[in-house]
Amino acid sequence: MVRLRATCGLASVVCGMLLIAHACDGLAQEQGVHWFKGNLHTHSLWSDGNDFPEMIVDWYVTHDYDFLSLSDHNILSRGEKWVPEGQGAKRGAIDGLKRYIARFGNDWVETREKDGKTEIRLRALDEFAPKFVKPGEFLLIQAEEITDRHKSLPIHINATNILELIRPRGGESVRDTIKNNLIAVEQQSQRVGHPILAHLNHPNFGYAVTAEDMAAVTQEKFFEIYNGHPGVNQLGDEQHVELERMWDIANTIRIAEMKEAPLSGMATDDSHNYFGNRGSSPGRGWVMVKASKLDADAIIRSMEKGDFYSSSGVTLSKIKFDEKARVLTVEMQPEEGIEYVTEFIGTPVDYDKSSEPVTDKDGKPIHATRRYSADVGAVLSKVEGAKATYKLTGDELYVRAVVTSSKKHWNPSFDGQREQAWTQTVGWRQHVGKD
Repeated sequence: MVRLRATCGLASVVCGMLLIAHACDGLAQEQGVHWFKGNLHTHSLWSDGNDFPEMIVDWYVTHDYDFLSLSDHNILSRGEKWVPEGQGAKRGAIDGLKRYIARFGNDWVETREKDGKTEIRLRALDEFAPKFVKPGEFLLIQAEEITDRHKSLPIHINATNILELIRPRGGESVRDTIKNNLIAVEQQSQRVGHPILAHLNHPNFGYAVTAEDMAAVTQEKFFEIYNGHPGVNQLGDEQHVELERMWDIANTIRIAEMKEAPLSGMATDDSHNYFGNRGSSPGRGWVMVKASKLDADAIIRSMEKGDFYSSSGVTLSKIKFDEKARVLTVEMQPEEGIEYVTEFIGTPVDYDKSSEPVTDKDGKPIHATRRYSADVGAVLSKVEGAKATYKLTGDELYVRAVVTSSKKHWNPSFDGQREQAWTQTVGWRQHVGKD
């Protein structure tokens, strides 16, 4: 991969030795853009992960990622923080300190004795970033998982490319809580003068957020279509729909009823465990962003334009929507012996709008996405092979593509998982009347 970058891109690190990235004025010509692989949801010992941040970053560097965000809960990797030696072990780490010293040396690892127990100092982002950040090769972008709740329902929002910690804002409802936190992110972005990407994390975690909630909060532009944590209910259950179904319901409501732009879908690891493949381990989901340079602002502005796709293993060599011809083309980077099926999914303009609530055993509605007709998020076409095209007829509210491989995921987060890739939605602008 050819990589270009003009600045170090650590827009969020307040440190004299690191430059603040400048905003990109938009994508360069096609020959001047490149695909960059990154994960924007990662946890370390700074919150509830089980390994040191340097060890985690090292994993992503050695596994050919181009950018990474450490997004710990309600904290930035700043200041002085010491953790007990056994803290990682309680979360599944195996010889964490020994491995840390072996990789970075005694001169780097700081320990102390307190109350008869060993503690390790967690290095701050501005300390360890220079070990990894290389122009055009690897980028760290500061982030936070704003961890909030409404009553018992967890509401988590990642803010990527931030400069300052954002405290959870709370709210009078699920929607109000989401909105208040998104407003706080936007306020910081306006104040500091560079883009900050906010995305809704794992809406099915605790079954906290419904598709109707996702549609209603129009400040929300991104959500996790795939999260690699096994505990986020990716596939739903008898009363709750899977995340892909939620995406189609939310986007149908937005486009058809609200005349608003659809949500973009992201894939992330949400990694916490770095010792084997137990629990939420790395390498399960990522975004591929088409940008002019490996720079925090450029990456985010490209994502804001929809110039990215999400993957849990499938690599796409081409995504093109010809606006004039109304044709969506998707091509895979094929692997020998692997088969691919592309489903083009959308909702017709004249879809059946009926829906009904999900009820408990006593017939009372529960907090869950409503049941909608099969028209919503219907499979419009299914194509086998490493290249697939779909010509829009004009009768679709939108179209998106999901590619499923015959290859089993090397580190599955749910039973029977196959490698996939998800494109963003196209063909919706004429129904919304927005550029």
